Amino acid sequence: MNKTILIIEDQEDIRDILKHYMLKEGFSVKEAGYGKDGLNILKREKIDLIILDLMLPDINGFDVCKEVSKEYKIPIIMLTAKNDIVDKILGLEFGADDYITKPFDVREVIARIKVCLRRMDNLRENPCEEIIKLPNNIKIFENSREVYKGDNPIKLKPKEYELLLAFAKNSKIVMSRDKLLEKVWGYDFEGDSRTVDVHVQRLRKKLDEDNDESIISTVFGIGYRFLGEYK
Repeated sequence: MNKTILIIEDQEDIRDILKHYMLKEGFSVKEAGYGKDGLNILKREKIDLIILDLMLPDINGFDVCKEVSKEYKIPIIMLTAKNDIVDKILGLEFGADDYITKPFDVREVIARIKVCLRRMDNLRENPCEEIIKLPNNIKIFENSREVYKGDNPIKLKPKEYELLLAFAKNSKIVMSRDKLLEKVWGYDFEGDSRTVDVHVQRLRKKLDEDNDESIISTVFGIGYRFLGEYK
């Protein structure tokens, strides 16, 4: 199936070169120079992945990330002109799945897109058990990639979901950050271990509301351990 990429970037020359290479790779491309225009396209079109610039003329990329995360489960790769780890961490906190610093090699962007889309396709094509039951009345529905707490859906970004699934299937096993990076992001991911920390923080906020203790425990100096039972 032909995948559609949405580019939200105010610099026309960057949009043009990204579009040129994406079309060569067989992707369909939608583009917007403003954040609000990009969000409007998202309402009308089926989008498989978003390339998002951090600095936009109307609303910034962080705000776009937040809006997308509220309604959709679409991977976001953020472009930033700043080689600043704070911007990268903030992007991940607001919903981005990956980031690339400008200036970039367009071949790297294409490679990241392919890895991300391939991982999403593999997860859809290879569902395992229908329901995984966790503590605090949390359930994972693998076929539909949905998570519920009681009767209320918990909206997770793709990487948040994959991280939760990795924890659930390795219950009570101490997992290093490097191991989690490999399982969730893939061996070729070029980010660092703080990516895992950011996503764990986001998962805790969504899963542990109204609970005194988190079901994801920090093992200092090593990584994390999931305290729930896999049923």
